[in-house]
Parts: sequence; structure tokens; C-alpha cells
Amino acid sequence: MNLTLPKTAGGGVVRYRMIVQYDGFAYHGWQIQPGDLTVQEVIEKVLCQICSEKVKINGSGRTDQGVHGHGQVAHFNLSHPINVVGILRALNALLPADIRILSLRKARLDFHARRSAVSKEYRYFIWNGPCLPPFLARYRAHVRKPLDLSAMQDAARRLVGEHDFAAFAANPSRVVESTVRNLSMLKVSRRGSEIVIRARSNGFLYRMVRSLAGFLIRVGEGEVPPEHADEILASRTRTARVPTAHPQGLFLWKVWY
Repeated sequence: MNLTLPKTAGGGVVRYRMIVQYDGFAYHGWQIQPGDLTVQEVIEKVLCQICSEKVKINGSGRTDQGVHGHGQVAHFNLSHPINVVGILRALNALLPADIRILSLRKARLDFHARRSAVSKEYRYFIWNGPCLPPFLARYRAHVRKPLDLSAMQDAARRLVGEHDFAAFAANPSRVVESTVRNLSMLKVSRRGSEIVIRARSNGFLYRMVRSLAGFLIRVGEGEVPPEHADEILASRTRTARVPTAHPQGLFLWKVWY
């Protein structure tokens, strides 16, 4: 079946941006990796099939294995204009059920999903109770021990602002120019058994959000006092007080431009 869509008037390179949602359970993260199935790889293959040309996608940020995308933003170029309504329909018809394109539209050629972003929000979901509902197992980190919400909120407030977050990052196996980030929001809220950590920043280090979540969980369990947040920041050194939380509770929630 020929899935090439009708071209619109005009010609030349055209850039498109899209919002992507995905369940990260079956994928080895967003970014293409040799020998591992990734979200980017799956979308690129379908786009190539529909558009009859090689397509390279650029995402707003990487997500690890098991991490989900609620509002991932990506862009790609085509050699000619296309019917966005038709291609959006075709994408969602051919993609697996755990990946969906929420929107697709033409973008300026200078738009870049990663470099043009001014802020991102991640949300980390915790099920705090003795029994995790099985239908939430892919989407919630399970903590059985009761968590002290006020202690977690105290620690979170100490981490807000522009700091060197080297102690809250993992080694990305690549050169990082600076580990200073402006964490504009870090909020912890609770509704029933569910605790949500919301983190917003102009940029995040490798596994920074999972590290923040791991630290806040330890604070909530009473293993680390909230005021240790100040000391850990100043140390710029990763310690056992900052474990990396499980990936299934993490969602790339929204990107602002």
C-alpha cells in the first residue's frame, strides 16, 4: 500500500514539530541505540515508510529505559511539504499502541526541539502504600514505608534555585560543560496513596530528576534529615544519600518554548 501523502504547493526543506506520548516500558529509552529498541527508532521507521524518504527525528530530551513521555516534543525535516492531517492520521494508524503523536504542525526552520526549549517539567509518581495496584505497576514507583510529606517538602524547598547539582546527577559518559542548573520548581504533593514530585528547570543533568526523587524518598522515610539537602549541594559529590529512584515513576511531562 502506498502511504505517501499528497504534496502541497511549494517545495524545499520543511521542518515539522510534534508532541509525542509514549509508554516507555517496552523501550530502551527515547534515543536510538545500536541493538536496542527505542521510541525514536520506531517513529523514524514509520515516518520513512509514509514519506518515502529518510527521516531523522530530534527530541527535546532523552528519557531512560522505562521512563514515559507525556509531552515529549520532537522535530524533523522533509524535502517537501506534506498534508499534516493525513500524515498524523497515518502515523497513529501504523505506530504501536504504546506510542501516539498528539499533534503535528509545520515549524520555523530555526526551531529546534532541544535547543529552543526554555523550560521542562518532569513528574515523578509514587504509590505510598502496602499494595501497589497491578495496573499501575508500569507507572508508579512503589514505596511501602509511610512517607513524611512535610519533611519531603522541606527538603524540596532547599533545592529550588540556581545551584550546582553535581551531587544529584549520574555520570553520562560524555563531557558536560556545567553542572549548574536553575531548578525553578520542586514541589511534592499527596492525594490518597499517591505522591507526586514535580520538577521544572531550564535543563536537567543525566538522571537528575530520578536522583532528586531518590533523595526525597529517603528524606520521607526518615533516613536523611531535610537539612542535609544544603550540605549535599555544597559537597558536589554523589553519596548513598542520593540513590537513583526507579524509572517507572518518571514522566517527561511538558516542554516550554
